[in-house]
Amino acid sequence: MEASEYENMDLENLVFEKVTEEIEAKKKAGERIPFHLHVPTPIFGLVEDTDIELSAKPTFKQSTKGKEAISYAMTLDGSSGAVDHGFFLRSNWQIQGYLLEQTDAIEKHGSSFPLNALEFMLGQLQKLAPELHRVHFLRYLNSLYHDDYASALENLHKYFDYSAGIEGFDGIPPSSGFNNSGRYEIALLCSGMLHFHFGHPKQAVEALTEAVRVSQQHSNDTCLAYTLAAICNLLSEIGISNASGLLGSSYSPVANMGTSLSIHQQLFVLLKESLKRAESLKLKRLVASNHLAMAKFHLMHVQRPVLSFGPKASMKLITSPINVCKELRLSSNLISDFDIESSMMITDGSLSTTWLKNLHRQRGSSVIFEETEPGNRSNASSFFSQPNSIPGSVSQLVGASYLLRATAWEMYGSAPLARMNALVYATCFADCASSVDAAVAYGKLIQYLAAYKGYKAAFAALKTVEEKFISVSKSQIMVLKLQLLHERALHRGHSKLAQQICDELAVLSSPVTGVDMDLKAEASFRHARTLLAAKQFSEAAAVAHALFCMCYKFNLRVQDASTLLLLAEIHKKSGNAVLGIPYALASLSFCESFNLDLLKASATLTLAELWLSLGSIHAKRALTLIHSALPMILGHGGLELRARAHIAEAKCHLSDASFSVPETSGVVLDSLRQACDELQILEYHELAAEAFYLMAITFDKMGQLEEREQAASSFQKHIMALEKVTDEEDPLLK
Repeated sequence: MEASEYENMDLENLVFEKVTEEIEAKKKAGERIPFHLHVPTPIFGLVEDTDIELSAKPTFKQSTKGKEAISYAMTLDGSSGAVDHGFFLRSNWQIQGYLLEQTDAIEKHGSSFPLNALEFMLGQLQKLAPELHRVHFLRYLNSLYHDDYASALENLHKYFDYSAGIEGFDGIPPSSGFNNSGRYEIALLCSGMLHFHFGHPKQAVEALTEAVRVSQQHSNDTCLAYTLAAICNLLSEIGISNASGLLGSSYSPVANMGTSLSIHQQLFVLLKESLKRAESLKLKRLVASNHLAMAKFHLMHVQRPVLSFGPKASMKLITSPINVCKELRLSSNLISDFDIESSMMITDGSLSTTWLKNLHRQRGSSVIFEETEPGNRSNASSFFSQPNSIPGSVSQLVGASYLLRATAWEMYGSAPLARMNALVYATCFADCASSVDAAVAYGKLIQYLAAYKGYKAAFAALKTVEEKFISVSKSQIMVLKLQLLHERALHRGHSKLAQQICDELAVLSSPVTGVDMDLKAEASFRHARTLLAAKQFSEAAAVAHALFCMCYKFNLRVQDASTLLLLAEIHKKSGNAVLGIPYALASLSFCESFNLDLLKASATLTLAELWLSLGSIHAKRALTLIHSALPMILGHGGLELRARAHIAEAKCHLSDASFSVPETSGVVLDSLRQACDELQILEYHELAAEAFYLMAITFDKMGQLEEREQAASSFQKHIMALEKVTDEEDPLLK
């Protein structure tokens, strides 16, 4: 899936919660509020104004194909004199609003946000206003999304040292009850999330476990709730094998339950505990995030009894789609809660950023206007107008629920529902979504086009999407493009080109163990398929076997089922159908446990093909299996799967000695014609040649020589296309 839902947990409000208490204490005491404190957005207006001069000259701009977002550096001066030509004064909260807007832009655009240009502006700002410690936080985010570990760690430490540590704020009178060490656990939480992002599970575990201990020691229930949610995310992402021993600390929330619980059960207990704490503390964003995490848990894990003693009723170990839908529905209730609340209040920080929106011009113009230009003054009515009532983080969470719905229905095999939810996300939440999540949604729609409409429509849509997103090496769009190119290369019989694409796909994944496991599994799976297409059966089986072991180790159950099916396919094409049947049956078992209905239909079809390859005496058994899977395949399967089913059905009829071709030829010919049409759309030469070959045999048995010659001619055309394979690079790969 997709971007993680825990990035939308509004951690910034948690980081500054203790400072909010300090501000309120100083308000009551009648003291001034120091400029350098970083408080939550609702109280930026309470901070004293500080006049700063900003240059009207933009220093850089970030351009994407089709869209152009312009960012502007600021030249600041500590003087508070009169406004000269080209300069004007801005108050402290306006500068804070500008920094907040840059923070949102970094989190939305990720690695496509310009690194050096923002660093230059932040460096100027830090030199001229060293008390503005939020600059360190922006530098941390900028380095984080550009995968600069050293810089991200340094700026995170500076941020908490200067603004959230003992030296970062002025002393509070003892009567206020403010605890100077009360934000150490928040720093530990951020440190754990930093290590998790960079693929350092051991360091992340240490930081998060310490955060649990300190949160309990300081009775910081809010930070404890967020830390539990972060631990749950860590457990679910790094793999079950790496998670063993994570909860062995005496500070673990489930340590008192003993060691009899499996990692799955401990994760479930942690999720429930985190959800309970978030609900008791009324942290609505965290509640919605936890519901999404629970939905993901029910999607990927079978139901197991938590108690390990007493009488046990027999139960079938399967996932629970009902619980998935329930949790997704509960997570979507968040938007209705905020809609009701926000009708009585202004969105947090709205006045801090509204002034910026009044400064935007058409592309290529200056965002900061000169005061001497007529008609460029901010409109007072628009400045104080009511903004959008739904916060962006809330919209992101609701959008994430639709993205997870699309993933769930994709797994369950309902292509229309998966496409509908992806369309809802792309239509309603694309503006507030991060670039990664938006790319995932568009990728799902393009994959649908490739599977059901062919590569021509898919590549046309991909070209449009590429104009919207910057193609970085690790982006979802780049991965999707390589997947489509690999699939088309295999269908056309370009084995060398397919192997080249596999190599490029493998390079995109991180070398760190436990990171980018989905991408690593995808690259290995396609490598095995490429070896199979090249008829290197033993090498393909070895790669597939290693892939199954890796997926099982890291709890990638859907990939396990697909890999078992691939092993069955390898043995079928190598002529060892007897060895392939156990793999097909094992894949069916995985599909039943995880409710993978469409993959189950594909496994049933493969099992039927294996039985049929054992001889014509098994034709009726194979036909029965095909008919049991046909409703699912014809209703939800793609072009390739439907064509395979039609060809397998025709082969069963032709292999059955009791089947009379002249009398009931319509059944065979209708299936073969549909298969030929679908395969020609995909340019799948090998399978299309087989379909036309069977059609020619059928026409020959019927005595229709002219139709037989036409089918034979089409067969020859596809065979020649396979034989004339060139090693030229696909132009779309460049």
